[in-house]
Amino acid sequence: IFHSKKFPSKMSLECSETSVPEAYQTKDSFFGGEYPLSEGVGYAVVLGFGLVFSLLTTCLVWIENRYSPKEFSSEDFNTAGRTVKTGLTASNIVSMWTWAATLLQSSNVAYQYGVSGPFWYASGATIQVILFGIIAIEIKRRAPTAHTFCEIIKARWGTAAHCSFLYFGFLANIIVTSMLLLGGASVTNALTGMNLDLACFLIPWGVIAYTVTGGLKAAFMAGYIHTCFLMVILVVFIFVIYAGDADYIGSPGAMFEKLEELTGIENCNYGPNCEFTLNRCGPVSGNRDGSLLTMLSTDGLIFGIINVIGNFGTVFLDQSYWQSAIAAKPSSSHKGYLLGGLCWFTIPFALATSLGLAAVALQLPLTALEAGSGLVPPATAYFIMDKAGATLILIMLYMAITATGSSEMIAVSSLITYDIYRPYFKPNATGREILKFSQYCVLIFGLVSGLFAVVLNQIGVNLGWVYVCMGNFIGSAVIPVVMALFWKKATAKGAIAGIFLGQFASMIAWISTAKGHYGEVNVDNLGKNYSALAGNLVAILFGGLVTFVVSMANPDDYDFVSMKEISLLEQDVSWLDNGDYDEDKLDHAKNWILRWGILFTVVIVILWPILSLPAGVFTEAYFDFWVGLSAAWGLLATSYVLFMPLYESWDEIMRVTYGLLGLGEYLSTEHRLSAIEKKIEMIERGNESKKNIEAAEVTMYDEIEKTI
Repeated sequence: IFHSKKFPSKMSLECSETSVPEAYQTKDSFFGGEYPLSEGVGYAVVLGFGLVFSLLTTCLVWIENRYSPKEFSSEDFNTAGRTVKTGLTASNIVSMWTWAATLLQSSNVAYQYGVSGPFWYASGATIQVILFGIIAIEIKRRAPTAHTFCEIIKARWGTAAHCSFLYFGFLANIIVTSMLLLGGASVTNALTGMNLDLACFLIPWGVIAYTVTGGLKAAFMAGYIHTCFLMVILVVFIFVIYAGDADYIGSPGAMFEKLEELTGIENCNYGPNCEFTLNRCGPVSGNRDGSLLTMLSTDGLIFGIINVIGNFGTVFLDQSYWQSAIAAKPSSSHKGYLLGGLCWFTIPFALATSLGLAAVALQLPLTALEAGSGLVPPATAYFIMDKAGATLILIMLYMAITATGSSEMIAVSSLITYDIYRPYFKPNATGREILKFSQYCVLIFGLVSGLFAVVLNQIGVNLGWVYVCMGNFIGSAVIPVVMALFWKKATAKGAIAGIFLGQFASMIAWISTAKGHYGEVNVDNLGKNYSALAGNLVAILFGGLVTFVVSMANPDDYDFVSMKEISLLEQDVSWLDNGDYDEDKLDHAKNWILRWGILFTVVIVILWPILSLPAGVFTEAYFDFWVGLSAAWGLLATSYVLFMPLYESWDEIMRVTYGLLGLGEYLSTEHRLSAIEKKIEMIERGNESKKNIEAAEVTMYDEIEKTI
């Protein structure tokens, strides 16, 4: 069918001339219990990489603290000093939002639905980050001294609402962490043979060391390093698929021809006696003309809706996003979220458009269980690049897991510390006590999360199942948490009723749809599209409706003052007094993110799909454009994420470099210009002696020359 040395030369209805690659024609699955890499490689990545990055990140944090003008405190541990700039904020968003599912599940939906899968995965999970930029700037306006979103809830609605939202916050963190570990363990097991349960348990260990030592600051540093690896490997895979060996794919045109031909395959059986059946073969049910090359896909659209709703919960209720917003400077937070979301878009979109579609085009015999466990990218990478591809996927996955895992550990630590330990057990805790307790929380959660992933694995729940069902559990709290910051009439009773009744109604809709549509309630049917769609929709809509109705029965008239009274531990408020929190600046930032956030949301979720509908089934020229867009977006995003944090932090980098080399104090351009301005002011006042004025002028010109 593909006219190359790797594949048979003809398409036939006979199993002896199947489209499955020759090396796999006698196997009932792609991996089939055989491991591309040795088990030692699995341990080397899980433990060795963890140790290396722990030492590297810990050293970077120590060096930064050693030459920092201020002492490391509990505020630094949990908020990174609230001075993070735009580039690093964007980089952190990319690392934090790149779950195992981003790399694995995105390619699975490409494998199932064709070109619509990567698009709906990317767009459906980008808008939440972009729109969270609006919340990020509102946090700066309403609650500048907050550490967690539950502190904000407590300041407005009291203890009962605080405990209720705390439950949903923990639930979101547990779901995200579970997906990280389940996806990471399944790929590590498939590629190296490492025991699945042991992989679940050991993966968090590599993150614990540097997170305990450096807190959120270490998470940001590690996130940047990991994101650099992620983006570079992403670009490698794009070019390997679309500009590599023509025996496999080699060009967008070759990919188009292979995918187009697959629609006409009628025989999906293979094997010596026709005993095996390809999981993804022939026309795609629900797609226009059964083609993989169309956005007109019923199941693709349903997945997109599930993706949008479910990911609102895992962003708006995940403390890691709130703490990143809290850590960022006001002038950086909204822009960082917008740019971070746009940079992240390319990871699932470009990766799945390459590795996910290639798995179908090459007719790799992946089983439904292998695909659902996230093994589509590893299979493609290994088939095309052999052990090098398998190793790159393993490294890429580990980077994603550890970067997000570190943020989740800090998030849970912050919730336990500031929302349980401090308010209910030790209100007068010192900064040093809070710091120690936060570090213990990171350690304990890292261990517990590994054990919880082992339990889920034993139950038989995989990555794909958790991903489509996550909105059922937490979606009901999305609208109420937004109302807490934006709607003065919302009440505590309305919020509490909304989140719990919405969750309860979601469970009913979820289970009853599985029974009514698929005939039986079991783990598999609960994880199918229509069951998950019903539960997700009811959760977010009914939760919001109940909150609105109950609140309007006895509306509040909140003035948002108590949110600004959330107390700090260390009274270093230099970040608050530098003009960044000026009301006019914050209003300007809010208007900016409202305008651009809503615009990009409309473009990505509405205009783009609508504009692609007239294309129907893609022509070769249209598909070439589609692939070119994904590759260009990937290159631009990679360049921004790699270089912008370095550019913005150049003064800090030079300060540390001067300190390490013993060159004295480094004066940035900003400091030099500030010194020049002071000298000019002194001269203009005219109250200095002629000798002093002349000396000042000479010094001033010297400073100007140095600065230039």
